[in-house]
Amino acid sequence: MLPKSDWQDLIPHQGTMCLLDAVAEYDARRIHAISATHRDAQNPLRANNRLHAVALCEYGAQAMAVHGALRARATGGQARPGYLVSLREVELRIEYLDDLPDALDVYAEQLLDAGGSLQYAFRVEHRGRVLANGRAAVLVRI
Repeated sequence: MLPKSDWQDLIPHQGTMCLLDAVAEYDARRIHAISATHRDAQNPLRANNRLHAVALCEYGAQAMAVHGALRARATGGQARPGYLVSLREVELRIEYLDDLPDALDVYAEQLLDAGGSLQYAFRVEHRGRVLANGRAAVLVRI
């Protein structure tokens, strides 16, 4: 288990915008992160005192960013900034997530690394139930 303090300075998401709490495990292709920030009244993605399920895409994107940063650090490098350019085949299976009692499990799997672009699949679960899943494309600044 890697606490936030181990990797937070590796990604651009800081303060309350860093939505992940810890990395449960990761390898060259996958990451499993944990978060309970969906219950935080100060979550910056809340609107009208609720947190809509579309925010789960950001949880997935942040898992991708942490994955890239940890991989770069493992090889002695530094992750280059990336820009989320598309989301595809996103399925949201709930409307709001702020009332879920336990932590979220956030999974991301790298499907393609073409140097200047990356593709990931992501999935967010609560108590083993899939809340959201989809694919994302990221352009890496060279």
